Amino acid sequence: MDYPFLTSAFLEALEDSGSVGPGSGWLPCHLRLESEGRLQATMPLYQKAHSWGEYVFDWSWAEAYGQHGLAYYPKLVTAIPFTPATGPRVQFSSGAGSRVTCTELVDRVMDQAGEAGASSWHLLFPDSEQLALFDDPRLLHRHGSQFHWFNRNYGCFDDFLDTLSARKRKMIRRERRRVAAQGIATVMLQGQDISPDLWDFFYRLYQRTYLKRSGSGGYLTRSFFQLISRRLGDQVLMAVALTGKEPVACALFFRDDTRLYGRYWGCLQDLDCLHFELCYYRGIDYAIDSGLRCFDAGAQGEHKILRGFEPVLTHSLHWIAHPVFAEAIGDYLARERLQVRRYMEEARQLLPYRLNNTNTDELAGVDRPGAQTQRTV
Repeated sequence: MDYPFLTSAFLEALEDSGSVGPGSGWLPCHLRLESEGRLQATMPLYQKAHSWGEYVFDWSWAEAYGQHGLAYYPKLVTAIPFTPATGPRVQFSSGAGSRVTCTELVDRVMDQAGEAGASSWHLLFPDSEQLALFDDPRLLHRHGSQFHWFNRNYGCFDDFLDTLSARKRKMIRRERRRVAAQGIATVMLQGQDISPDLWDFFYRLYQRTYLKRSGSGGYLTRSFFQLISRRLGDQVLMAVALTGKEPVACALFFRDDTRLYGRYWGCLQDLDCLHFELCYYRGIDYAIDSGLRCFDAGAQGEHKILRGFEPVLTHSLHWIAHPVFAEAIGDYLARERLQVRRYMEEARQLLPYRLNNTNTDELAGVDRPGAQTQRTV
């Protein structure tokens, strides 16, 4: 299975459903690079009128522009809208020279930025392989962090628990028992097993969650979820909590050949430990059963650390047209990178493992599990 978020099925569902497009602040202007009439590469590109839905925050940059009488918007963004999941950001045709192609893409983006009067271009959450391809002195490198869970060949959930300190192992077992004690059963459904009625229920929960958090109904339309349910097939999963036969909460996931991605969740009422069970433990169960290497449960969430999710670096690249602002932002990012590293080192000290299963490769954002080293918790 391909990385789901760069597929035409996903990106076109965003456009066909009206989740992006005129009036949304996300205007598609995707790049196609051709040579001698043959397609070399495609890259998602959006002209943005705001900074919502990106998860790499540049509001302070926009404010600084405004304070100096300059317009920060429009800007150009290469990202998966509303999806802070690390992965490829360019699709290469067979035989295309990747590094040369990336340089040409940057050149084309800058030309397009000039035509649109855009202040900048931002490439968000590239994986380590494509990050290296975009090694260009014109681009500023920004670090962030998330928490991912890594599967180290566990045979079952208890194998994972056995790697934790006794106190954290008991905590997780207690949380899972607490869900069952409330009369709640959970099930993971995949692809066509997710019924239209359940999708309707999920969408009501999605809106409910956004109304509670931000007062809005969310970025995505009902038809977006209807489209991905048909177009992405078994790459879409839903964990459902039920009391009897009635659903009370749902969590949405995507997958590819190696990773599980947690995206949205919602519930009818707050029930003790249900968020942990549906969004984390059911995902870990599925990743182990399916032999997936990694579970990316989404942005933020320091409570993930005590449940075995490890700090990993995320990356973004930024081209700033204004030379003075480019220098100032570059200086800021150099200091921010040090802060991110310190934060991640502190987070690593809170991991619940009896054996530290992380390594410097993962801390640097390399997408593979590492060897075990001894550590006292």
